[in-house]
Amino acid sequence: MERAKDMGAFNKYKAMEFPRCVVVGHDALEDVAKVCARLRVGSPAFLIQDQVTRKVAGKRVRELLEAAKFDVQETEIAEADHAEIGRAQKLLAETRAAVAFGIGGGRPIDVAKCASFNAGVPFISVPTAASHDGIVSSKASILGADGKKESVSAHCPMAVIGDTKIIASAPHRLLVAGCADVISNATAVLDWDLAAKLRNEYYSTSAVSLSRMTAEMMIENAHMIRPGLEDSAWFVMKALVSSGMAMSIAGSSRPASGSEHMFSHALDMIARKPALHGEQVGVGTIMMMYLHRGDWRGIRGALKTLGAPTSAAELGVAPEEVIEALMRAHEVRPERYTILGEHGLGQEAAMNLATVTKVI
Repeated sequence: MERAKDMGAFNKYKAMEFPRCVVVGHDALEDVAKVCARLRVGSPAFLIQDQVTRKVAGKRVRELLEAAKFDVQETEIAEADHAEIGRAQKLLAETRAAVAFGIGGGRPIDVAKCASFNAGVPFISVPTAASHDGIVSSKASILGADGKKESVSAHCPMAVIGDTKIIASAPHRLLVAGCADVISNATAVLDWDLAAKLRNEYYSTSAVSLSRMTAEMMIENAHMIRPGLEDSAWFVMKALVSSGMAMSIAGSSRPASGSEHMFSHALDMIARKPALHGEQVGVGTIMMMYLHRGDWRGIRGALKTLGAPTSAAELGVAPEEVIEALMRAHEVRPERYTILGEHGLGQEAAMNLATVTKVI
């Protein structure tokens, strides 16, 4: 009997981390103690929030946990930086916390994510706004000592509790920014495909399929996103969870972060007054889709339908800041190959790109 040709020993290895429980919907916050019981989370619980999110949700989380006989400790953070992460990590150790809650839009969740990871404590994500996909992922955006945003690896939440009543009542601009962040998956997966073909980078078809589908659903249903509607908050939260899952499958932020994110991070460093992350990423997606020779007009139209910025003026940044960000974007994550290549864009190419796509 003929044996199959020896293809060598199978040595693939892959680890994936997902939330064990995702609760999204009207009054979902009221189930916080039930979620803890389901996950067999012990006491004490430590709440990480900011001044605003404590009023919006943190106070109620404390009441519900204390009613369930939890010892609850808490702190408020001012910024998502290494100093605050270190301080929160120390408090988690001093209080012997069994679980950390990140309550907020971005900064408290990022601090909770990193501090709990460093302290070896699980964390639960309680978003008060659906402004980006970091509420589900293992990645955190942290302000470095040099003023630059850093992408830091930590761990994904044990659970996500998204109360659509709270999220729908947040400023609509935040929800729109979350939509734009999801739409950016459209160019992120194209960049990843390019890196796989030209740099032999690991590539996950399942992660790409989920990420692309999520972006397409957001583009097709942009007209459904309206201020104050829980249906809109519900739809966006589901999309952000899907995007986070794609990153968990991939084991990296590749399915949701490419050249458009690099542009946004560069703009954060350059602009006198940067816009919201999702807003900048959305504008970046228009331009990067043009470079990919894709339907950049469709991206622009969906963002306009949402009420998201599509130009430098609408972002509140100067045209020259956009040009400089385009020229420096490839420097943000030089190890991540994208449509921008290794050398990025020259001034003339950057000017032409921003002009043709009507960004400036």
